[in-house]
Amino acid sequence: MANIKASVFLNFALILSFLLIISVTENRSLAAGSEQNSVLICDKIYGAQNGDTCFSIAQKFNVTTEFFSSLNPNLNCTNVFVGEWLCVDGLAA
Repeated sequence: MANIKASVFLNFALILSFLLIISVTENRSLAAGSEQNSVLICDKIYGAQNGDTCFSIAQKFNVTTEFFSSLNPNLNCTNVFVGEWLCVDGLAA
């Protein structure tokens, strides 16, 4: 009876380990495919002034807001602070 319980426990542990390994491997392969290798080349920068917004800066330099956002991917447009260096011309690929 003890051998049967030990065998069932061992089989359960092996199956659980196998499922855990598959889960970890699957998560790693999904994360590796989601990375973006983007290239950003900034040709012109601008220091934000008091009252600037993403929209007003884009208008000032005659670029679309989408292009401006692609040049500044980590910019928080709800909180542009004075003196923040922003890219206003370049290449985002």
